Parts: sequence; structure tokens; C-alpha cells
Amino acid sequence: MLSIDEALERILTRARHRDAIVLPADEALGCILAEDVESDVDSPPHDKSVVDGYAVVAADLADGSADFDVLEEVTAGAIPHRAVTPGRATRIMTGAPLPEGADAVVMIERADAPVTTGDTSRVRLNAPGTVKGQNIVRRATSMARGHTILSSGCMLRAVELGLLAEVGRSEVRVVPTPSLAVLSTGNELVPANAVPGPGQIRNSNGPLLAAAARMAGADAVDLGIVVDEREALSAAIERGLQQDILVLSGGVSAGVLDLVPGALASRGVEQVFHKINLKPGKPLWFGIRQQADGDRLVFGLPGNPVSSLVCFELFVRPAIGRLRGRDDAGLVEVSATLAQDMVQRSDRMTYYPARLTNTEGQELLEPLHWQGSGDLCTLASANALAILPPGRYELHAGHSIRAVRLPQAQ
Repeated sequence: MLSIDEALERILTRARHRDAIVLPADEALGCILAEDVESDVDSPPHDKSVVDGYAVVAADLADGSADFDVLEEVTAGAIPHRAVTPGRATRIMTGAPLPEGADAVVMIERADAPVTTGDTSRVRLNAPGTVKGQNIVRRATSMARGHTILSSGCMLRAVELGLLAEVGRSEVRVVPTPSLAVLSTGNELVPANAVPGPGQIRNSNGPLLAAAARMAGADAVDLGIVVDEREALSAAIERGLQQDILVLSGGVSAGVLDLVPGALASRGVEQVFHKINLKPGKPLWFGIRQQADGDRLVFGLPGNPVSSLVCFELFVRPAIGRLRGRDDAGLVEVSATLAQDMVQRSDRMTYYPARLTNTEGQELLEPLHWQGSGDLCTLASANALAILPPGRYELHAGHSIRAVRLPQAQ
């Protein structure tokens, strides 16, 4: 059987992202940028005040306090009309352009109430320690016209979309979001809104895997349940192959009704591997169907929900990342200290549900009371998977152990 690393390598060598497309910027959230973006403006576009106050010549406050004639008031969006000279000040608001001649801004909290006589207004400023440049941001400090402000390969979050708007980009080239279909197989499955009859269970894998795919950045659709019957399974698979990735759960072990590999072959899907050295998740199946508009990646995951999710996180998530244009989309591995004893009794690499906590800078890992591959309830309490190499051994509290963090919803 393949090792986990060998299986992942075979998957990623076949996962290639689609050609870049142009999208409206407001539809590109979460996409990977496929071009460098330059600024068409200076930001800020002028020297500006970062506080409400008075624009002055700093040398006027060498003694800490002074009286000033107030020339005018400048708000954000307005333009100053008079130059500041010694003994004179301009009332200025946050974000407003700095008047010519001024080299500092004194906060309004340092000013006495202005005194107005006729057309003349005077103010006393009490601002010891005033220096040139105080409370001022110079033009192009944030970004300069012609400079690259976003590089190809970055993810477009809310802040990047705001930055695109600031530099006048209403459209942007991105790697398209991969599409993914989830298909749950099994005669025993009924929808979540149905009451299971004798020998039946509700379909938890469909909603589980579709949600995990969306969290990983795919545009996921749940195709529902298909029974263990060749023609029905083949037709459902063909619908799923309209998407970039098809994920099936169940039907890949060695049972009489494990019909998925044969049904995939009948639809032109080439097997790359079947079964890996992993617990839970040994029956994992992976293959591709070559198409002119891009190869389809097909994953056959075990039917037990914990096995299914572990395989998704270890193999499908990185494949989604590669199709999105990212190579860093796998689970984050950490080194932790065991909080209690653990026993390993398997000849396969085991990923065991656990809870990571950080105490005074130290990662502590608590293995959970996991009842096996069907125990989705315990997995709901986990935020990590402990990594146990194959063998028969005991690990004691205080032992160093590797683990991977499970993704958390934002």
C-alpha cells in the first residue's frame, strides 16, 4: 500500500489549476490573484493630517505655548487656500490636506477655545515638544503610483478587495474557484429529514463533505444519495464529473456492494491508486478522467464519517488548494506535548482525534475517547488529529508528539 506522502504526491502531480479568468472584483473574494496589480495613485494623495487640530510651523512652539491667528478651516475633501506662516495656524480636520508652509499639526485637545473678534480668530496652543512632521502622513507613504501593491498568488480577502477599489480596479484576473460535487453511495442511507427504517442511517457524509469543501475554498454541490445499483451509480457519477472534482463516499472497500471503482471505470475514470497505509481511511481511491477542458479529479472516500473526513482533510483539501493556485493549503502540523497516556496498536499510520490547547506558550494535546470510524460525535469535540506512526507501543504524558490542526470556521 502507498504511504500518505506517496499518495498525496500522486494526487498533486495531477492537480492543475485552470487558466486565469477575469472577474468583477466584488465577485473575487477568496480567489487567488493571477496578476500583479500596480497603483494608479499616490496614497495618501497629499500630505495630510491624522488628527483634528491646527496646522502650524513647529518652531513657533519652541517654548511650549503660543498664540496664533487662525487663517481658515480645512475639512477632508477640501483644499487649503492660504499658506501657513510663523504666528499663523490653519484649523484642520483628520484626512485634510496639509497647507503649504505647515510642518506639524497640534491636536485639538492642546488648544484653548478660539477667540473671535470681528473677522479675526485667535487660538492659544499648549503643545510642548512639538516637532516637525508631528501628526502628519506624507504623500505616497502608503503606496506610490506605479508601485506593485498586490502580487500574483495572493489570496483576495476583504482588505485586498478594498485595496483594489482604492487603485481603481473593478475587474481582476484570478484563478477560477474549483467546482466540486459530493455523491453519497449506499442502500442504507436516507436523507437527514427522513426517519431511518430498519437497517438504515441518515446521510451525514454528504453535508459533512460539502461543508468541508466550501471551507477549503471550493464551490461545492451535494448531489445527494445514490443506491448501490450499477446503472444508477454510473449515471450519478457522470453528473458529478461535470465538476472539477468528484468526491464519493462509500462503495470503495471490499464488500459485495462496493461498486464504485467499477462504475468509475465504466465512465472513463482511470485509477491512480486504491488503498493507502492510513487509519482511518485505508480504502481511499483516487483517479482522473482526462477531458479537453481539464482533467477531473475523482476521490472515493470510505463510508464511515471519520474516515471520510480524515481522507478529505489529508488529500482532497490540498488538491482543492492546488486547483485554486495555492500550494500551502494542507493541514498545519505542530509539535505538542501529550497531556495523558496513549496506546498505539496498529500497523498503519493513525490520525487520532484530539484536542489542542495552548498553555503558557506550550501546545498540549489531549487524545479524545474515540470509538472508531463511525464516531462523528467525538470528532465534533476535536480541533486536531494526533499522528501516531505504525507499531505497538505506549506514549506517556509529557511525551512530544506530532499533530495537525483541523480547520476552524472563521
